Amino acid sequence: LVMVFYGSNGKSNLVSMENKVEHQAKNQITYDIHLPSDLGMLYKVRLGLQSLENSISQLSLPYFKMQNISTLDTFSLTVNKTLPLSLNGDRWIEFPVEWPLKEALSVVTYHLTVFSRNILSERNLVQMAACIYGTHGDTGDRSLLWSLQNVQQGEDNESFLVIMDAVELGELEKVVLLISSKTDCKLDIKKLHLKEAVKEHPIYVFEVNEAFSVDANKPKIQREIPVSFVIRGDKQKNDIDNNLHEEGSQARNLTEYTIKVYTGDKRGAGTDANVHIILFGNEEKSEVFQLSQSLDHQDPFERGKVDTFKIKTKKLGSLHSIEIGHDGKGFASGWFLEKVEITDTSRNSVYCFNCNR
Repeated sequence: LVMVFYGSNGKSNLVSMENKVEHQAKNQITYDIHLPSDLGMLYKVRLGLQSLENSISQLSLPYFKMQNISTLDTFSLTVNKTLPLSLNGDRWIEFPVEWPLKEALSVVTYHLTVFSRNILSERNLVQMAACIYGTHGDTGDRSLLWSLQNVQQGEDNESFLVIMDAVELGELEKVVLLISSKTDCKLDIKKLHLKEAVKEHPIYVFEVNEAFSVDANKPKIQREIPVSFVIRGDKQKNDIDNNLHEEGSQARNLTEYTIKVYTGDKRGAGTDANVHIILFGNEEKSEVFQLSQSLDHQDPFERGKVDTFKIKTKKLGSLHSIEIGHDGKGFASGWFLEKVEITDTSRNSVYCFNCNR
């Protein structure tokens, strides 16, 4: 049995349940564990089986309780679940930590749809897992091939749905894929769609478009995929379409983009230089835009700040890349750019370009 604890300042390493306390009551085991003091306020626990290869096939967990032995703060929860959740099933369960007078997160069922070419024909030999990251932490590595729903299989295309429960992740940021195989093979993955089960939108789209050459004798492949864009829903799109329809024909040929520029929170991250951007889509590329009139700050691109700009240009199609830079003017003009988020109001799509340098 292993656990991961999430706090307001980060998460713990894998905590193994080894240090048993003596004099146990029937069907109850108590462990002493030491967590890093800088985790902050605990908000989530992930609990699971380290391996399914041992002789223990299932573990029943009726109840969970933990207490900080210095403050005596106590949290308890009725679990009533058995791990793994099915034969060869998910090895992890997550639950929020609810402290008095603190609002707790909720457990959400996520639907992850995988669009691929040939995974289903190789699934008995392949191991594939995903770790989903959001603003409220991550899911840990979850197996993708143990219980497939909504399987669609054509000659050159296939898709399948994976259902997983996790404490709500907030805004989704990236997926890390882990792939290994018992035999040499090539797996062609097109994209991933991820959303909450009870909501039609938003749908987070992760473009992969890669054929993975898996070698049985080499370590598992690990690939990080940032969110490509977000489909927000029909109502907003209809509102935007109606507004566009009311404008003149010239305006209808232009698309408005909202550009959010995130300057990193590091020493010397800000710049006074003149910043420019070019947008590249699958249909067109934009002209060069100078980002000078921030909607948020009189002095843009300061440390730890987010600046919003609006531009109008011809229709570019789906954005796939940007060019962003500055002219080096001013004292200490070096700039640490964290990321750029661009909203295409005509398509109601959000694109995120991570920089982190």
